[in-house]
Amino acid sequence: MTLTLTVSDDVRALAPGFTHVAVEAHGLVNGPSSEAGSALLDDAARRLAVRLNGRPPHEDPHMAAWRETYTAFGSKPSRTRNSAEALAKRALSGAGLPRINLLVDLYNAISVAHLIPVGGEDVDRIEGGMRLIRATGEEDFVTVAGGEETVEHPDAGEVVWRDDAGVTCRRWNWRQGPRTRLTERTTSGIFLLESLAPMPVAEVTAAAAELAELLAKFSPGADIAVRAPESSA
Repeated sequence: MTLTLTVSDDVRALAPGFTHVAVEAHGLVNGPSSEAGSALLDDAARRLAVRLNGRPPHEDPHMAAWRETYTAFGSKPSRTRNSAEALAKRALSGAGLPRINLLVDLYNAISVAHLIPVGGEDVDRIEGGMRLIRATGEEDFVTVAGGEETVEHPDAGEVVWRDDAGVTCRRWNWRQGPRTRLTERTTSGIFLLESLAPMPVAEVTAAAAELAELLAKFSPGADIAVRAPESSA
């Protein structure tokens, strides 16, 4: 079954250069972080360093475009960075990239290597389809603070991903909620790669193909489909 993904007209108007490519996979085998996944993260950090050639991540044209877009919907991009920039900063720091679980490590490696925000959601935990919208401020975002579950609400006008149960990711791709995240029990996932102009659509498509190959390698026999790019241009 194909998960429905929609982008609202007001988000398209806000970011006319937005493109997303989805990789949907069923029959996945997840588990703890492994040496192979760790090696992919280390290689991604090396690829990122070559790509940036000494520049900080926010000076990359693609990251600069995300910063402009975050500012346009009222977020401060130096405080709430898009997921790719946040990972890139960690990759280039002494802390290095986090190791979460195999599936998350795979998509984080693609995000860092290509400097593209990539998210992964457990299809079995999503209620209805997923929609990228500008929030009213009334939506629920269930998260964890201080070890306890708590409910937040996005700012009015904030760009969020949501399903029928509530917000799944705040500030476009800044913070994912725990309800739909990929765990070691996940067997079906939707992986979303998001780009803005000036990144060529061909590059985000190539990144999606690379992710699909990794998923197939680590989950032999999985049913994996790469959807055609959907653009706001």
